[in-house]
Amino acid sequence: MDPLRDRPPRGGRRAKLHAIIFGVRSPAAKGFDVGLLVVIVLSVLTVLLESVPAINATYGTPLRVAEWFFTVVFTVEYALRLWTVAHPRSYALSFFGIVDLLAIVPTYLSALVSGTQSLAAVRGIRLLRVFRVLKLVRHMTEAKVLTAAIVASRPKIVVFLTGVLSVAVIFGTVMYLIEGDEAGFTSIPTSIYWAVVTMTTVGYGDIAPRTPLGQFLALALMILGYAIIAVPTGIVSAELSRAQPQARPRARSRRSCDECGRSGLAPDAAYCDACGAEL
Repeated sequence: MDPLRDRPPRGGRRAKLHAIIFGVRSPAAKGFDVGLLVVIVLSVLTVLLESVPAINATYGTPLRVAEWFFTVVFTVEYALRLWTVAHPRSYALSFFGIVDLLAIVPTYLSALVSGTQSLAAVRGIRLLRVFRVLKLVRHMTEAKVLTAAIVASRPKIVVFLTGVLSVAVIFGTVMYLIEGDEAGFTSIPTSIYWAVVTMTTVGYGDIAPRTPLGQFLALALMILGYAIIAVPTGIVSAELSRAQPQARPRARSRRSCDECGRSGLAPDAAYCDACGAEL
């Protein structure tokens, strides 16, 4: 994030709390991020289950109570983030500041306007926060080039798949609101299924949008799908090209002298450093 937006206040309780909320190194900071991730996953799951008619008819009240509980938790978290940063306005206008706000507004808005509670699935994008606690991939100098490239690409691939899942949740939720039961979008999970099928260019055709706005969003998702397919290949290829130069010096280091048999000579050496023979 932007250091100006997340700069801690000087000293005091606010600085200690800032280190927990925005930090990643201390056990308290890691525990805060892990706990927040669990709450986010449970809150998104609550919204998805509430959109299924059969589940909502049986467990509607507990799901709504859970949703309000999660909203209160996110509200407190958002207030603490604003309180612990040195520039609250800058953080509120930042990307994650806006996402934090979107995580709590839909539930409060649902108390005034019916049906808007499904927009709370946008908080799924907040799952990207968990990757702040991931460490850099260890450099495996003894591994093969291809294995090293795949291992090095793993965190990026996980981030990529999480982003794709977030896009599918958001597009599926929006299509559920636009199309509704008449077009086959009977629930948010069903709409997410359609989003994944469309984004991967599979196109079963069992569910299709009928309204002009829904068709426009489907077109945008199709175009986005073509770009998404190429991303994993590019990530692995980039890591593979980085790993190959690391392997080349090792192969060159096996250069040996024909006169005395000394091995491990420098690749650019003109003479053997043991016997002085010309290489």
